[in-house]
Amino acid sequence: MIGVVGGGIAGLAAAHRLQKQDREVRVFEANTDLGGLAATYETAGDPIEKFYHHLSKSEETIVEWIDELGLESDLEWRYGSDAYYVDSVVHPMDKPWEILAYPHLSLYDKFRLGMLVLDVDIRGGIPSFDTYERLEDFEDVPVKEFILDHTSRGCFERFFKPLLEAKFGDRWEDVSAAWLLGRVKFRGERDILKGELLGYLDGGFGRVIDALIDSVGRENIVTGARVTDVAIDGAGVESLTVETAAGVQTHDVEAVVVATMPDVLEQLTGYTCEIDFQGTVCSVLSIEESLTDTYWLNIADEAPFGALIEHTNYVPPERYGGEHLLYAVKYVQDMDDDLWQQDDDGVEETWLSGIEDLFPEFDRESVNWIETARNPKTAPIYERGYLDMVVPYDLGDDVAEGVYYAGMASQAQYPERSLNGAIVAGQTCAERVQETQ
Repeated sequence: MIGVVGGGIAGLAAAHRLQKQDREVRVFEANTDLGGLAATYETAGDPIEKFYHHLSKSEETIVEWIDELGLESDLEWRYGSDAYYVDSVVHPMDKPWEILAYPHLSLYDKFRLGMLVLDVDIRGGIPSFDTYERLEDFEDVPVKEFILDHTSRGCFERFFKPLLEAKFGDRWEDVSAAWLLGRVKFRGERDILKGELLGYLDGGFGRVIDALIDSVGRENIVTGARVTDVAIDGAGVESLTVETAAGVQTHDVEAVVVATMPDVLEQLTGYTCEIDFQGTVCSVLSIEESLTDTYWLNIADEAPFGALIEHTNYVPPERYGGEHLLYAVKYVQDMDDDLWQQDDDGVEETWLSGIEDLFPEFDRESVNWIETARNPKTAPIYERGYLDMVVPYDLGDDVAEGVYYAGMASQAQYPERSLNGAIVAGQTCAERVQETQ
């Protein structure tokens, strides 16, 4: 039997692929729910993810899996709109004339920013089209240094810095230029008049989780099951010890795929990972009317959230029984952060007060409900040297034969953690198991 630790999308993907290879598999999930960060809330219509999700055209593996799982006809591609909130004004940033009209960047700033997005290095006056090909060349370059060198002071101060602070808080200066370049490359197909094409599954990404559960079989998944030990002998992995409400059991295994955070990997095997992670406080607000006409609103002004993401400006509100659904989100780098310490009522009051400050016409009485999720480790901090800290898929040389890793500290979750990265990690580990076991 192959034991899989973790019932998120990476663990379920690994189990699905292993079963396709005729391997016996058992998934152990410590929580009572499956799906990890792709878990959902109920609405008046379709479910909505607790943490926002969409696909970029560059994310090809999950699209292949959606086809494999029989959901291909339900994958929809829509244009997502972006805007920047600065000095009490929402500035659309999709169409060329909107970007040209943006008053907080000069024409020179916009030119330099456009060249970077197009992967063209114009330093020295002679365009180069291969400067940015190798991300590892920029792994040890501070992101601020890179932006100032490759764009302009205006781009840094009035465009990138607010985004970096929203994404990484007071850790933004530790971030590498390789992450920024990788993030630019991560973006997918973009229409010059309509913006970026983004993918969403009719009914939500919870349907991928449901399809994987059906494929793996409920009888092969144990929830409320915490793996507390991985026994290793001279030949490799021997067994897993699992605690459930019914007691403690030991399961003989040929291999184990750890598809969760690296601290669990360390507890089970002693393998240490130096990557720092940050948490997220994320709420979904159901409101009677749209707050703006933008899907993704970046906030450059003082606010308790880094972005407001109005899901139903991307997917029609009719899918949700007419509800307008808005995410308010903040990344948290320190668990002593005031927002993290607040209970759900406190978080909701913080969000509502913050929205009122930015949009005085907002009426909190128009809010139908608010659901709040928080997770202490939702994303890595992509600091300099990050690529040297990723955990290998196959830990045969580092821990023991038969130990594999498909969690968020894997190569697949760079330059941005994503559902696609989770699928890639689970699939890759299953392939490594098949090759070596």
